[in-house]
Amino acid sequence: MSAEPWTLVGLHAAVRFTVHAEPTPGLLPRLLMPFAKRDLTPDSFEARTSGDSMRIDIAMAEMPAEMVHLVVGNLGQTIGVLSVTHRQEITGQVRRRAA
Repeated sequence: MSAEPWTLVGLHAAVRFTVHAEPTPGLLPRLLMPFAKRDLTPDSFEARTSGDSMRIDIAMAEMPAEMVHLVVGNLGQTIGVLSVTHRQEITGQVRRRAA
């Protein structure tokens, strides 16, 4: 258990993942696997190739906040991925945890 005296209520996040990768065959379905295995469907998925690199943006308007770091980790472990960044906005309330 965390030592933090605060906890989130309404554990959802609006998230946009940005993936930079090598443009390899089979990359795009591999990037969807971290979502599929958690029964999540991205709201948008956009991929652009520029020379020998590819940028993929994956967005979800509402995703369980506790899954964000898991998905980031899985995306980063995907073969061909060079980097993963994400922006998230937690939706919910913060309240003091009972001692």
